[in-house]
Amino acid sequence: MKTLRGLLLLALPLALSGCHTVLMSPSGDVALQQRDLIITSFVLMLLIVVPVIIATLVFAWRYRASNEKAHYDPNWDHSTIVELMIWSAPLLIIIALGAITWVSTHKLDPYRPLDRIAAGKVVPVDTKPLEVDVVALDWKWLFIYPEQNLAVVNELAAPVDRPIHFNLTASTVMNSFFIPALAGQIYAMPGMETTLQAVINKPGDYWGMSANYSGAGFSYMNFTFHGMSEDDFAKWVAQAKSHGDTLDQATYTALEAPSEKNPVQYYGSVTPGLYQSILNRCFQPGPSCMNMLRVPEPSGGGEASASSDSQGAMSMAHPQ
Repeated sequence: MKTLRGLLLLALPLALSGCHTVLMSPSGDVALQQRDLIITSFVLMLLIVVPVIIATLVFAWRYRASNEKAHYDPNWDHSTIVELMIWSAPLLIIIALGAITWVSTHKLDPYRPLDRIAAGKVVPVDTKPLEVDVVALDWKWLFIYPEQNLAVVNELAAPVDRPIHFNLTASTVMNSFFIPALAGQIYAMPGMETTLQAVINKPGDYWGMSANYSGAGFSYMNFTFHGMSEDDFAKWVAQAKSHGDTLDQATYTALEAPSEKNPVQYYGSVTPGLYQSILNRCFQPGPSCMNMLRVPEPSGGGEASASSDSQGAMSMAHPQ
């Protein structure tokens, strides 16, 4: 038994060696605020859990059968003080958690533009967020940079301390975009668009993943997110644009086909409006693009075409 116990103790570090605490030590301000929220909630709940565990052990020891000195009162049935302690403490903690949840739900709304890039550092007035259009494919990620006019498969990059504005959709099934070091996960759905605002504060290479099961190739739907300086990001853009391939409708249609373990692939230019065509499902057989579908007019008479200004596809509702 001693030998077995020793082997188990030696195996424990090996079993835990694959674990990492990126959620508890993120490199992006949004993820950092979410980490603080987790810790705060955990500590508040421990204010009840720890005293209850201690009281359980104390009562079990004090009122054990062998302790004849413990006072035994078989007719006891009520104590106002005990009732106040039992109900007031959890009630106060629930009120505190409710207040924290209300504030953080609005403060960390993924649709809400960032008002700071780090603790004590507000977003400069003249700073423009980096726009990235994200498409969840089977089973790979497509990132389109509209301002830089380039696209990349399974690789993402952004400058440090610059807000990032992600627009997300999917080609076939619902998926979930998640970079643990950057921000919380957010869903990507076909025919719909979601938004995520985030910022990375430390240079490095970070793991991105699909956090929603989407079929056979789900396990390989990972990518690398590079946090870079402005100069390094400019070099990365130049390198990506040096590839002569153009992401047009025909290229996207071939790329959209299900595939696994796709290598990083760069497209030096992108056909204008391609992301909107993907969002509006213009490449699908059958009816026209979603933004061209006919919908009943509010008055009930006739039909009207969906406005292209609203991007045609449905956007996820969120608090204003």
